Amino acid sequence: MRVIGIDPGLRRMGWGVVDVAGQKVRHVGNGVCTSAGADLAARLCSLHVQLTAVFARFAPEAAAVEHTFVNKDAAGTLKLGQARGIALLVPAQAGLAVAEYAPNAVKKVVVGVGHAEKHQVEHMVKLQMPGIEIAGPDAADALAIALCHAHHAQFAGKLDAALARAGA
Repeated sequence: MRVIGIDPGLRRMGWGVVDVAGQKVRHVGNGVCTSAGADLAARLCSLHVQLTAVFARFAPEAAAVEHTFVNKDAAGTLKLGQARGIALLVPAQAGLAVAEYAPNAVKKVVVGVGHAEKHQVEHMVKLQMPGIEIAGPDAADALAIALCHAHHAQFAGKLDAALARAGA
């Protein structure tokens, strides 16, 4: 299964793609979509075009997006929410269901601690996929989101198989 993780952001939207086969996870690609334009609509359009190109290039089969946390600046939160809309829209346009994970849930799966720092997340991503080049903290977060989804999908698959065996 090919999974894309997306870390929404209005200025920098991180993405990370991994292939999952059983317990093995292989890095496929990662990067950052950087918004361009003078106004909000142009910046959102720029993110949409770039993320759509990532989907066309890597053809993911599953998508996961990080939940937005509410910060003190209501206007900033609203703008981030609009960028998150792009992160949800592009996979939906590709026909994929989108899993959503809270930042603490992602950190708990990848680092083992729900309140880990960004550098700890990047370090653990590199440990799980040695030798990869990460395009920055936003891409590291996106890879962590993809790993979190892969972990949850593996567990769901095992649970479904166990339930099927129990019912048979």
